[in-house]
Amino acid sequence: MTGLEISKEFPFTAEELECLATLEKMSYDEIDLSDIPETTPEEWERVRQRRLRKQKLKNAG
Repeated sequence: MTGLEISKEFPFTAEELECLATLEKMSYDEIDLSDIPETTPEEWERVRQRRLRKQKLKNAG
């Protein structure tokens, strides 16, 4: 699997690695994402605020 970075901190099972390898071979259009709810503008704003806070803390340290 060349396109994925596998974390050693959170190891995957053999079954999970097999699923990831299968997904990696698929094009984006072949992957069914219909069961994933859309992200709301409010959720994106929370993410943006957290990133800004994290950045401020990093720059202050």
